[in-house]
Amino acid sequence: MISFKEAEQIVLRNLMDLGKELVPLENSVGRVLAEKIYADRDFPPFDRVTKDGIAIRFQSYENGNKLFKIQETAAAGSAQVTLSHPNDCIEVMTGAMLPKGTDTVIMYENLLLKDGNAIVEIAPQKSQDVHSKGSDEHSGSVLLDSGNLITPAEIGVLATVGKSEVKVKKLPKIAIVSTGDELVNIDEIPEPHQIRKSNSWSLKAALKSQGIIGELLHFRDSKEALLEGLGKAIDNYDVLLLSGGVSKGKFDYLPEVLEKLGVKKLFHRVLQRPGKPFWFGLNDFCTLFAFPGNPASTFANFHVYFLPWLRSSFGAQTDRCHAVLNERFENTTDLTRFILADAQLSQGTIKTNLVKDNGSGDLTSLARSNGLICFDSNRNYEVGELVPFYPTKKIL
Repeated sequence: MISFKEAEQIVLRNLMDLGKELVPLENSVGRVLAEKIYADRDFPPFDRVTKDGIAIRFQSYENGNKLFKIQETAAAGSAQVTLSHPNDCIEVMTGAMLPKGTDTVIMYENLLLKDGNAIVEIAPQKSQDVHSKGSDEHSGSVLLDSGNLITPAEIGVLATVGKSEVKVKKLPKIAIVSTGDELVNIDEIPEPHQIRKSNSWSLKAALKSQGIIGELLHFRDSKEALLEGLGKAIDNYDVLLLSGGVSKGKFDYLPEVLEKLGVKKLFHRVLQRPGKPFWFGLNDFCTLFAFPGNPASTFANFHVYFLPWLRSSFGAQTDRCHAVLNERFENTTDLTRFILADAQLSQGTIKTNLVKDNGSGDLTSLARSNGLICFDSNRNYEVGELVPFYPTKKIL
């Protein structure tokens, strides 16, 4: 049995090269960028007016002029106009190019418009309300790095530089494999000795939140069925997420079957709770995460191991962060503990409260939490300490 830190290192040393693909811009939200995005021109590309009002040459105001004759109007989207006389002004709309020969904008609220003139009532500052050319980014500068998660904000940047197609990391083909004769489909009425397949659906939903459609597979608890089913699955998928069949029960055949199928075991059993029987291995084409069957074990190992592995394979940052502990916690075991938590964002800091559960089979506690806190073995934690936190939902 190995420590959590050893297991984490092994998982993150065995990343998958997923390759790249081009997708239409509108289909790229939630994907991971696989190229650097450069500014194709200065941003903004011209001196841009930021308020509705007038554009003047500031030196004219400094020389004592407060009444400016309105020459014409410049709208957003129109070609640049030129100021004909230094003591005149041009009406300008937000987004317009700053007229040539002007350097300062005065908004309407600070003016009195009368008889084709603009009278300045509140003193301006030179260059006010002008968004200078190239003040955001210069042509050729890197706007987005490879590994960035594409959100609506990134879509705006990509559209601005004319990326109708975007190079992104390919998504792995993943199957979610359940084993066990006690499991029935969710639309069936279980017998007293049976349960519905909740883990598979939780994992499928978790993958969907990452933009991946996982396929559900189920195999009976027999070595023959597992050898046949897993043999085909290993050949057809990049990743298998297995739930159940890795503990020490008489019908937990997975470790033996995977060995017969030529899958290299990198570790089995980790000094942690929940999820101690976790099995991890691979062959040349497929990576396998075999989680214990209890819901909390599957849930914890998915977020602690699989998601960081997936994000790291994409070349992206993991979601793990640190949070402030709102209550004391004593870990008197030699196991790393993953405790469900309810976290809130307060003034830029994540603060966490522990969520009480009834063991690794308690599904309702998973719904009442939004993350997992990692506690080292044989250590006491005090209120206010920073602890590693794995978010499982969006923190509000």
